[in-house]
Amino acid sequence: MGTQLVCKNAALGYEGRIVAQKIDFTVSSGDYLCIMGENGSGKSTLIKAILGLKPQMSGEIKWCGDIAGREIGYLPQQTLVQRDFPASVREIVISGCLSKCSWRPFYTRKEKDLAEKNMKRLGIEGLSKRCYRDLSGGQQQRVLLARALCAAEKMLLLDEPVTGLDPKAQAEMYELIAGLNAEGVTIIMVSHDITAAVKYSSHILHIGRKKQLFFGKTEDYVNSPVGRSFLATEGGDDDE
Repeated sequence: MGTQLVCKNAALGYEGRIVAQKIDFTVSSGDYLCIMGENGSGKSTLIKAILGLKPQMSGEIKWCGDIAGREIGYLPQQTLVQRDFPASVREIVISGCLSKCSWRPFYTRKEKDLAEKNMKRLGIEGLSKRCYRDLSGGQQQRVLLARALCAAEKMLLLDEPVTGLDPKAQAEMYELIAGLNAEGVTIIMVSHDITAAVKYSSHILHIGRKKQLFFGKTEDYVNSPVGRSFLATEGGDDDE
């Protein structure tokens, strides 16, 4: 398995204020990395730095091998405005292919087939003509996950993908993500759900205010001081 992402001694922050520093980790093809941490620890800021949306204050975040920033599917935290978006499921899913279109004002047969494949993959092909705003929260997240897969199938970055979902929909989403990982998709997921992180992930990065607290395999995290402490308090809160 080749290395896809390397982060060396990164410091993160905004408006000149450091929220996390000395962050070191690597991601290899097929990994399932959960990023944990208390409220305000910089989890979402790290995702934005990985995507190139917000530069790190110092250190290095580097893509390796056959992957680049444009080859990543991103599922951000959903806003109320996005939940009310008036488009069909098919239109939203295939819009994940827009980065492949360049100046071309239409989708190719290959891109349409990819959208159909990913809708079927996530069990939403029967919803393709439905309006996105009329779907349940769990169905909407499946649609956005299918869209992210249309953007790139090598790696998915997921920022709190089960927030706002009922327990059944949360469990289904976690199983879908685990299934994609089993197919070879690399997963990087911000989460405060320590139970799910321990159950599904291969690696955990735990960051805290001003410093990195842990990076390594999930079984080692469970036995580490920070892992035991976080498990005892059942995790933290949502990030900024």
